[in-house]
Amino acid sequence: MRYREQFERQVIREDVWIPTRDGRTRLHARVWRPADAESDPVPALLEYLPYRKSDWTAPRDAQRHPWYAGHGYASVRVDIRGHGDSEGTPGDEYDAQELADGVDVVHWLAAQRWCTGKVGMFGISWGGFNALQIAALAPEPLKAIVTVCSTDDRYDNDVHYTGGAVLGIDMPAWAGTMLAFASRPPDPATVGADRWLPMWRERLDALEPFLHTWLDHQQRDAYWRHGSVCEDYGALRAAVLAVGGWHDPYRDAVLRLVEHLPADRVRGLIGPWSHQYPDRGLPPGPAIGFLQETLRWWDQHLKGTDTGVMAEPLLRAWINDPVPPATSYDEMPGRWVGETDWPSPHVTFEERALGASASPVLVRSPQHTGIDAGRFFPFGNASDLPPDQREEDGRSVCFDSEPLAERVEILGRPRVRLRLDSATPRAHVIARLCDVAPDGSSTLVSRGVLNLLSRRGRERAVEWTPGTYEDVEVELNGIGYAFPPGHRVRVAVSDAYWPWVWPHGQRGELRVVPAESAVLLPVREAVDGPPIRFEEPEQAPPLAVTYDRPAAPAPERLVTHDVAKGEWTLEVDPNYGGSRTYPDGLRYEESARETYRIRSDDPLSARAVSEWHIRLRRGEDGADWAAEIMVRTELRATAADFVMDSRVEARANGETVAKRAWHRTTPRTSG
Repeated sequence: MRYREQFERQVIREDVWIPTRDGRTRLHARVWRPADAESDPVPALLEYLPYRKSDWTAPRDAQRHPWYAGHGYASVRVDIRGHGDSEGTPGDEYDAQELADGVDVVHWLAAQRWCTGKVGMFGISWGGFNALQIAALAPEPLKAIVTVCSTDDRYDNDVHYTGGAVLGIDMPAWAGTMLAFASRPPDPATVGADRWLPMWRERLDALEPFLHTWLDHQQRDAYWRHGSVCEDYGALRAAVLAVGGWHDPYRDAVLRLVEHLPADRVRGLIGPWSHQYPDRGLPPGPAIGFLQETLRWWDQHLKGTDTGVMAEPLLRAWINDPVPPATSYDEMPGRWVGETDWPSPHVTFEERALGASASPVLVRSPQHTGIDAGRFFPFGNASDLPPDQREEDGRSVCFDSEPLAERVEILGRPRVRLRLDSATPRAHVIARLCDVAPDGSSTLVSRGVLNLLSRRGRERAVEWTPGTYEDVEVELNGIGYAFPPGHRVRVAVSDAYWPWVWPHGQRGELRVVPAESAVLLPVREAVDGPPIRFEEPEQAPPLAVTYDRPAAPAPERLVTHDVAKGEWTLEVDPNYGGSRTYPDGLRYEESARETYRIRSDDPLSARAVSEWHIRLRRGEDGADWAAEIMVRTELRATAADFVMDSRVEARANGETVAKRAWHRTTPRTSG
């Protein structure tokens, strides 16, 4: 990593308030720009988030916003309404108010004396989502975006549902996280000692757990179509650089965007990365000079400079070479390839039958199948990725190829077609694609989920008629991977995958006909174009943040098995950064724990709990200011309903400011 100390243009930083169209609410922004921009205007770049620029994203912001400013841009970080230091109350994720405010910010930036009138947006995850969504609203000044680890499909490729199934691993956990995040107070150092507490009370009074809304919409309806740009790719007029990683759950959006957007205004980039910016050097690498690569994008589309970025292949993708299974890799072996079209003429779906037998095989997995699935959102931590899949394979039905005679390279989304019958009207089917080495070790390559209720479309729930066979297709997540000679290709099929997939209320079983089932592999022929290269990572100097490093940290992922009860428990520390002290004296402390429990024989025993404790303070032991938030969210289910319990307690300087509690039941229409 290179840290750039000096830039061609001197950088200044200023904090400003941005008005919104309602005339009552202002958003707080931090602007890094060239000192001479009022006499020599520059384009503006916007990153727009609920995650608090004053503390939570401050280290990440310091890496990139000053760097962009030093290269001739006004780089602007804005807190969303009701979050951080912005006024107003928090709303639902990507709601109409958030997007309207974002449009207002784009127009405000374009009108500043230091701006040329051209604006770009960038962001990872939430910021990548709303960059796409605001681009679909087509504000005239917005000419280009860079969207990283985001999705075009809020229903089937987000933290709520996958393959029509409720995401047990992240729907309740992320709802609990956002309840905690929305409960945090504004900073009196920014909004004023007399304003922060009334603002905080207003926020706390307006809270509503996201989980209630998400489980009210168990099929793909108007709620999910809002903000899903896949509903109308033609609405995107800005140039789109879509970026993902093979270890990020949103990477398929990159493949869809390069397929559906005009080639003269889209490029795709998928590396080996986790849910992180590709220059941060977090596992798995290799990291790239991502800021330099995006600068080429901005210069091309906001300054009219031909940087050659549009001469790059439509899709640049990393092909992973085979590796033994592990929960973390510093760097993945492999290479970059380029595709000038997508779907690629170099990729052909090769169909391989799962077996020769016409007799059905029984799939009846224990309910804790999936305990070794790894983290839904890998962040570069030591326990993120799936371990050796042999235990998971033993809980599934496996279909293995013969040892491969030659290297088989795949690029795209594999599919598994199954001829099956379900013994119950509601069931899931999960397919995993694994690389089995001669020593028997099993490395997860990709996986997919299908809620059989949604097999005829995500917009409706159609129950299965037991005793009838149908053909269903499970689409797996996209991947670039090379199976080596001597290894076997394994398809593992299960009807449970906890805690990724919330189980249906009745224990069932599937019968699969191997001879009428197949895996379709997107096999890429051995062609190589011009070499693809990136610069070494470069950033602005890091922020001087002091992190607490416990001498004996708790395990990030801990699995326990109560043998007598047949209960399995997974405890997760999401490890978003822990406790730290900032250069301005702010002390930020956070701890979080997610707990998932299930008994092997009982789908109704499933429980998911998210707990958060956050403290913010200034001065010795918080003498100048102290705020504290404790949040707990629990999801469980009966055969008929989902049951949700949430609570928030907030304290200011040791005194209780608010206590909120919610109890909610929602019918299980599809989940």
